[in-house]
Amino acid sequence: MTRTPDATRRSDRSRRAILDAALALVGEVGYNKLTIEAIAARAGVGKQTIYRWWPSKAAVLLDASTALAGEAEADGGWTGFPDSGDLAADLKAVLRATVDEFNDEKYDAATRALTAAGATDPELGAQFTAQLLEPQLALYESRLRTAQEAGQLDPEADLRLTVEMLLGPLTHRWLLRTAPLTHAFTDALVDRVLRGVANVTGG
Repeated sequence: MTRTPDATRRSDRSRRAILDAALALVGEVGYNKLTIEAIAARAGVGKQTIYRWWPSKAAVLLDASTALAGEAEADGGWTGFPDSGDLAADLKAVLRATVDEFNDEKYDAATRALTAAGATDPELGAQFTAQLLEPQLALYESRLRTAQEAGQLDPEADLRLTVEMLLGPLTHRWLLRTAPLTHAFTDALVDRVLRGVANVTGG
């Protein structure tokens, strides 16, 4: 009996090949030289196949990065904060994992390309923030809120500002390559920031 080809499986394979090709190429040639034609050739599909699913190379790369983030979670990353009761230990664990990703070329190239492109393309920047950045910031804020409700943080502390104080220096060092990203750096960052927002009257 002749088996009917599974169009859904074929489509899934093609999408995966396109996303993988986009990630590989952006690491090799950079965002500015990345083209739909090159992605199609690397993936072994026609460029019309790509345009059927995505309007631009930026959209392809954004989906590729979102998929990569999902793979990182499946490989032992985090979908929510650990809550051991020790806020400093939990933050250090998550920031150490972030450092490890930033130091991995597989994650670094695509994220760096999207960050640079989003800085000059407001629509892409908004999508990058909504799909990748904001969900992660919300997880930090939620863990800090739990600590605040437990009396561990100043009840007047601005939680979003605290998140930005934690991630701002890390992002600055990563983007500008001013110094190596290390676990020691993020551990010290957590200690310094929490010292400024600790509840000194109780908790």
